[in-house]
Amino acid sequence: MDEVTFKGLTFEPYIRREEIAKQVQRMAQEIKSDCGDENPLFLCVLNGAFMFAADLFRACDIHDAEITFIRFKSYEGMSSTGSVKQIMGLNENIEGRTVIIVEDIVDTGVTAQELRNLLATRNPKEVKMATLLFKPASLTVGPRPEFVGFEIPSKFIIGYGLDIDELARNLSDIYVLKEDKKDDEQA
Repeated sequence: MDEVTFKGLTFEPYIRREEIAKQVQRMAQEIKSDCGDENPLFLCVLNGAFMFAADLFRACDIHDAEITFIRFKSYEGMSSTGSVKQIMGLNENIEGRTVIIVEDIVDTGVTAQELRNLLATRNPKEVKMATLLFKPASLTVGPRPEFVGFEIPSKFIIGYGLDIDELARNLSDIYVLKEDKKDDEQA
């Protein structure tokens, strides 16, 4: 893994694909143990979670599970806008069903809480969240996700579905924004 550059910013290796695969398998086993007899509906939040959702859905291997997609937007560039805009909605009937929201990252929790509130109006049996990445120090609203791959600090990351202005989603590994060493020395 070498450094990569997008939008004039340098990113360094952070989480290798092999570690991602291990956590996806672990999470799949947790979900299968917890929800395997429920006919769960996996709800992938596009665009960022599509790689993770595909890997997780296959790894869960729950015979009656289904997957569908919803799209929200809450980021511009490298930061959260603080508001959530629904781009593509949910068409499936979720009444009485277990829904597993699949997110790439839970940062402030604003999008996650908005989605949980939206789903609650449709009378699911229960709603749980699986996220590959969780920034506990950044969480300002909502509960902690039930299934977490990695807890990470509040740094900007890309790769494995995560983007910077729609770029870098296709990277197989996860990268973190390289910090300026002069800033580190002055701190």
